Amino acid sequence: MDFRPVARPPEAFQTSVSAGEIQAISQRVFGSRGRVLVAEEFGGGMYNSTYRLTMEGQQRPVVLRVAPEPTRQFRSERHLMRNEYASVPWLAPIAPLIPKVIAADWSHELVDRDWMVQSHLDGIPAPERLGDYPRTSWPSFFRQMGAITRTVHSVRGPHFGPVGGPGYNTWSAALLASLEDIAADLDGVGLDAADVRKVADIAAHDRAILDEITEPRITLGDFWTLNTMLHGTAPEPTITGVFDTDRVSWSDPASDWTIRMALAKQDERTSFWEKYGTPSNSAHAVWRSQIYEARHLGAIRLERHRLGNQSGVQDTYGAISAVLDAVTQQ
Repeated sequence: MDFRPVARPPEAFQTSVSAGEIQAISQRVFGSRGRVLVAEEFGGGMYNSTYRLTMEGQQRPVVLRVAPEPTRQFRSERHLMRNEYASVPWLAPIAPLIPKVIAADWSHELVDRDWMVQSHLDGIPAPERLGDYPRTSWPSFFRQMGAITRTVHSVRGPHFGPVGGPGYNTWSAALLASLEDIAADLDGVGLDAADVRKVADIAAHDRAILDEITEPRITLGDFWTLNTMLHGTAPEPTITGVFDTDRVSWSDPASDWTIRMALAKQDERTSFWEKYGTPSNSAHAVWRSQIYEARHLGAIRLERHRLGNQSGVQDTYGAISAVLDAVTQQ
């Protein structure tokens, strides 16, 4: 096997599995047809270890994704791969865009980590391809993102919270549990979580505003340009794939990461709303959006800590402070 792992420092969060483990996984999935010729690790992701496997006798490669070791997973990110696996039937409206699951294994018999083998999506990652087009064509890309998000958000669910569970009867209970998990994770790595807990206290006090959201809708949790594939030769940006859907949840659609990113700048992305629809700007919707922003910032703080971005970690404190000021003045 030609094994091409990404070179990372010993203290890095992501750690590669071995060539022997990859071969053993392939044989478990494909049997006698499971000889791997090339295993190339992708360098773009920041959580799972992901490999493109070129197989003997198979025309198309497959993708192997390996979750972090269980002891290295944050409480707020526990079993994300299992959550993605549970979400597949619910994402049927966008099935042509997402990878097909070929096999999944939570047994930890071959490697002490969850892993999943998926089909290889056609296209080029949007961060590498979108810049090839003139900016005048970018609105088309964001309109497609709006349409995809609208389709996903139309799917109704049985409870609030992660698709794979735990489930909650109310939106406030799910959101408060998420905030508590983030705060506990921050405690666990020695970061101050007082501001996140203050947000949780405010949310709990006014939980009736959160519970105006009574119908769980599926949200992708991490859908934006980084997790999008574009056609390699189309005359304008054309989305061909959506991947890394492990943060899917039954939520208020307005709490989705995609909505946050669509609102972040007044540029080509404003075309997103042409297909998605106009977001509510009622007083209660604005209040909820501030609580959601604080939750996003808490998760960002954890990710920046994991990546060793200490200045970025400190930036989140000022950002949550601004959110708290805005919430208390409303």
